[in-house]
Amino acid sequence: MPMRQMKESSEQHLVIKTHLQNSMNPVQKHPKTAQNGKGPPAHEPQNAKPHNQISPSSKNRGRRRGRGGRKSDQSDVFMRPSSRPCTVADKPVLANHGGPLVTDIPHGCVENGSNKCGMDMGFPSSSKSLTFAPRPGYGQIGTKCIVKANHFFTELPEKDLNQYDVTITPEVASRTVNRAIMNELVKLYKESDLGMRLPAYDGRKSLYTAGELPFAWKEFKIKLVDEEDGINGPKREREYKVVIKFVARANLHHLGQFLAGKRADAPKEALQILDIVLRELSTRRYCPVGRFFFSPDIRAPQRLGEGLESWCGFYQSIRPTQMGLSLNIDMSSAAFIEALPVIEFVGQLLSKDVISKPLSDSDRVKIKKALRGVKVEVTHRGNVRRKYRVSGLTSQPTRELVFPVDDNSTMKSVVEYFQEMYGFTIQHAHLPCLQVGNQKKANYLPMEACKIVEGQRYTKRLNERQITALLKVTCQRPRDQENDILQTVQHNAYDQDPYAKEFGIKISEKLASVEARILPAPWLKYHETGKEKDCLPQVGQWNMMNKKMINGMTVSRWACINFSRSVQESVARGFCNELAQMCQVSGMEFNPEPVIPIHMARPDQVEKALKHVYHASMNKLKGKELELLLAILPDNNGSLYGDLKRICETDLGLISQCCLTKHVFKISKQYLANVSLKINVKMGGRNTVLLDAISCRIPLVSDIPTIIFGADVTHPENGEDSSPSIAAVVASQDWPEVTKYAGLVCAQAHRQELIQDLYKTWHDPARGTVSGGMIRDLLVSFRKATGQKPLRIIFYRDGVSEGQFYQVLLYELDAIRKACASLEPNYQPPVTFIVVQKRHHTRLFANNHRDRNSTDRSGNILPGTVVDSKICHPTEFDFYLCSHAGIQGTSRPAHYHVLWDENNFTADGIQSLTNNLCYTYARCTRSVSVVPPAYYAHLAAFRARFYMEPEMQENGSNGGGGGGGGGHANKATRASGETGVRPLPALKENVKRVMFYC
Repeated sequence: MPMRQMKESSEQHLVIKTHLQNSMNPVQKHPKTAQNGKGPPAHEPQNAKPHNQISPSSKNRGRRRGRGGRKSDQSDVFMRPSSRPCTVADKPVLANHGGPLVTDIPHGCVENGSNKCGMDMGFPSSSKSLTFAPRPGYGQIGTKCIVKANHFFTELPEKDLNQYDVTITPEVASRTVNRAIMNELVKLYKESDLGMRLPAYDGRKSLYTAGELPFAWKEFKIKLVDEEDGINGPKREREYKVVIKFVARANLHHLGQFLAGKRADAPKEALQILDIVLRELSTRRYCPVGRFFFSPDIRAPQRLGEGLESWCGFYQSIRPTQMGLSLNIDMSSAAFIEALPVIEFVGQLLSKDVISKPLSDSDRVKIKKALRGVKVEVTHRGNVRRKYRVSGLTSQPTRELVFPVDDNSTMKSVVEYFQEMYGFTIQHAHLPCLQVGNQKKANYLPMEACKIVEGQRYTKRLNERQITALLKVTCQRPRDQENDILQTVQHNAYDQDPYAKEFGIKISEKLASVEARILPAPWLKYHETGKEKDCLPQVGQWNMMNKKMINGMTVSRWACINFSRSVQESVARGFCNELAQMCQVSGMEFNPEPVIPIHMARPDQVEKALKHVYHASMNKLKGKELELLLAILPDNNGSLYGDLKRICETDLGLISQCCLTKHVFKISKQYLANVSLKINVKMGGRNTVLLDAISCRIPLVSDIPTIIFGADVTHPENGEDSSPSIAAVVASQDWPEVTKYAGLVCAQAHRQELIQDLYKTWHDPARGTVSGGMIRDLLVSFRKATGQKPLRIIFYRDGVSEGQFYQVLLYELDAIRKACASLEPNYQPPVTFIVVQKRHHTRLFANNHRDRNSTDRSGNILPGTVVDSKICHPTEFDFYLCSHAGIQGTSRPAHYHVLWDENNFTADGIQSLTNNLCYTYARCTRSVSVVPPAYYAHLAAFRARFYMEPEMQENGSNGGGGGGGGGHANKATRASGETGVRPLPALKENVKRVMFYC
């Protein structure tokens, strides 16, 4: 949704009642945990004296943000709070901060079908007045250490930065041509009209200078010669009119104050100018792609197969941090189309000799897909290397192609034309021609007369082999990556950069040294009947030996279906026996005998086979439900896995566990242990819980019923221009354990990042206006599962870029508020909203790679390493956390940005909670790199891609309203102008309740 539209819609329907800073919320004292490995911390007495955890500076946070106050009466409409051993206060005492209240009847607010909504408006109605949570202080917990970060300190220039508007006529679409025009202008007029200034140009509409130009408005005429027009013949010359007009002066004083933490709003214009200045030289030297620069000269390109090769490059971005301005440099690799003659490219693409062997229809489709949009240059005209963009492929071979040469429709063959016009004899007339230019006036070029232009990034989907080859190139040990980054900075020689000099920008060549802390791993609780009842993970990992799941489930009714021809029935039976034994050893009860004998089936008859097994089992069980379906799949199974999951989870209501053939033949104990972990949580069990959770020692989680959400949106791959995006939301369904997460999914408009179905209303002929949506459904299921209503919400949101923070927070916090209000008047639990980012370019390295105590086995920093100073935001509440042990390559820490915090978390509170949750991921005995609720949301969204009907996956979206876990998807009201998206088939109720996506 465009920003303007977003603001309008948010102002129209914002229904927010702010829950005040719970500054009076009693929080239990949590004693220091024994972390020396000698034993778990002692269980804390239930009547521990509560104390206030809020720092003085955060007590007034509600007032500072201009949010209103209210009294709470948690009336017994939606849910009745019940007492649990961990509850210190069922009714938190809410302070009325006495800020100004904006009371209003919000537009379109619905509460339980009525049109009343007596809610105060205490939340800003546009991003202009919204400020993110300020940093409440710095974390203190953990072992202090020093790490290095790939941030390079950048001295702020003292010169004035001026912005000028550039208008080029006739208008040019290509940035490259625009730059060529501007280069020519600077070459001709730098010493005269430009007053010796060296401007930086963004390739579009803006020009920047250090100090003013001698004019406020000036017109230039620039002649540009087309260099592609050969050496012998006359070259084409074009004249352009360039108008340069003064726009504004960027205020560097504002930037200085922001970096010093004296202003909360970042001066985006000044940062953008400095970014463009520092990119100017690299743009000329390398191939720019977004914020990346690639070149075949940085490292020798590696072939990826099918006409592709990998180019090495680097990422560069200027960032405001606590240490001042910082230049973030990171290494990268990307797939480029190899600059081959087109016939050679096609031969590699099809892995066959296209000169001697004819092309099939599927070959033509593959060639057309691969070459559409690719730039080629002609090779049949000597020095004239005209470039064209491929628009298609002819259906006939070259020898059959004719075209009109004049207005009288005189026809000539392509073969004749090339012979007469250029003296070029077409050798391979059995091949089709490339179509270039627009479709109305098709131009034909024989493949053998064309070569692919160098430096074109491949943006379509890579196959498995290509991905593996690219990962091999990109996967570097931390020490090697650090050295490459330093070499890149030295090679870029920013001290010699004429643009950096012109603008007075100085960049350090040393990695930033940053203070970090290593947070202790949490104790994990296992079942009392195991030899080891609790466990302290070492370097981010542990195992299931001598331990039993804390809540092992029972599987008495199961069946197995074998889709793999190479797995004989006896082998399949042996595998199932081994798996059943492992489940029992791990703490589950697992009937060794299936309900019916193992069923052999063909992969192309998945639906028929599943329904046969389902009905045969039901007949045998006389109406009792089949609890689990095991499926053995071929290693390369195409769409089989997705089809099986779709049918089981949205049609039959079956929980399934798939196993690949290679694991069936080579049975490893580790593999079986991991599969048993997955089966247990899919059946509704728990593998382990945090000891602090059941001992009620987690600040701001254990004191009152708390629900933790995870949310993510996955978008279709590049090139898919119509298929919908998929949103997933998961929420904890147990308290105080916070380990089980139920998940809901919905389809929404293509590339829409805001989650549309968090809260929705629709009209029901019988009941009138009805409220629903994913947040509301998950709050209700939490109540059913725990007997309590959540009195605190922690919301981890994955996949949001910095540019979308305002939009996402405005829209989604509003939806959370509305969902709560629709359940009960005045029900507004305090919300903490945290964005989780993995797609950033900050890397942390050990200060001394030789010190074995400061790295894990892969040479990466230790799990639990947290950084909240120096390279973090000047004023806002963010931190980097590397919660996992590296396996190969360089670990990427997760970046957590607390955008909104009504629970008054301290830095230690949110950092420790996040780190500890990373040890509760259900699918393995390792701490993971991203907080599990966000990870689970990602898995659920990825799973839901398989739910789209096959024709919907190929042809994109059509049909009615939005999906979203409810059965009312087609009744969802849509924003005006938004294209309808066919809803996903609804998950079956028994599937929804468990962690089916694991």
